[in-house]
Order: sequence, then structure tokens, then C-alpha cells
Amino acid sequence: MSPILRKARESAELVTRFFEAHEAEIGRCACALADRLERGGRLFTMGNGGSSCDADHVAVEFMHPILEKRRAFPAFALGRSVALTTAIGNDGDFSQIYADELAMIARRTDTALALSTSGASANVNRALRKAREIGMLTIGFAGRDGGSMVEYCDFAFVVPSWSLHRIQEAHVVLLHVLWDQLHVALGEDDVI
Repeated sequence: MSPILRKARESAELVTRFFEAHEAEIGRCACALADRLERGGRLFTMGNGGSSCDADHVAVEFMHPILEKRRAFPAFALGRSVALTTAIGNDGDFSQIYADELAMIARRTDTALALSTSGASANVNRALRKAREIGMLTIGFAGRDGGSMVEYCDFAFVVPSWSLHRIQEAHVVLLHVLWDQLHVALGEDDVI
């Protein structure tokens, strides 16, 4: 088998096993998120590096649905202001960048969704801890063994792999499935 096909097969098999293990929990998470958004809550996303790009992706999917019959919801990726991020990092501590933003703008009805391939990102985990203090719903996408992220999440989805690529591939599928199931939970047609 070629390396290309081997990697594609590894990814597909990992994603399949992950969803078989987490199907029920993903459904419960979609319902909890739907409840928050239906009551006027907002979604705040965060991550580092490639996971930061995935956090942007989540926010875009919620704010600008690709299907015209699906509702949009307020979703914002944290850390997008270079000035604010560097000010917090310079004047205090880089590990506080997301927590400080949430402390200023988040409400109990909101949701925090954090992505970390290791589950050990200090800035992500501090933000999840702050989100818990506020009373927000907390959702984590992690990899490896989940790191300390799982302690701070109402719903923690851990992809059991040490390959950053395989973890991120599963996270992208998860964000699409969660988005879709949220809309199904709200009574919309299951069109995907």
C-alpha cells in the first residue's frame, strides 16, 4: 500500500472509531449547545496554531451557515485582536489571553469551545476554568490522552492519537457533525 493510501486509511479508521465511541455524547453535547444558543447564548472558540485556525472555522460555520436553510448563531473566535493579545501577553501572561477576554465579555448563557491537540495548552485550559467560574457550557476537542483539558469540560472529546494531523482531521469532522446535529436538535431537517 502506498504511503498516501495508508495515511488516508489511518485517518478514516481513526475518525470512524472516534465517532463510534462518542456518538451518544456528541448528541447530548449538540442538545446542550442548542439549548444555550436558543436562549440567546453565544459561542466563543479558541485554540493555538492549527487549532486556532479550526477555532476560526467553527465560528464561521455558526455565523455563516453554508446551507441557506440553516440558522446562523453568534460565534466568535477569541484572540483575533493582535493588539489585545500582545497587550495581555506583554503586561501579564500569555496564558491569560483567552481567560481575560472571557472575563470581560462572556455571560452564563454562553458556551466556550476549546481546541487543543494535546489538551495541555495553558491559555486554553485557563480560559475553560474561567468559563466554568462564569457558568458557561464548556466543550473541549483534544487529542492524545486529553491532558488536563478534560477536567474543565462539560463535554470533552478526546481523539486517541499522538499524530497531530490525525487529531486535527478528526476535530474538523467533529466540528461539522456537531454543527449539523445542533440544527437537527433544533428541529431542522437532517439534510447533510
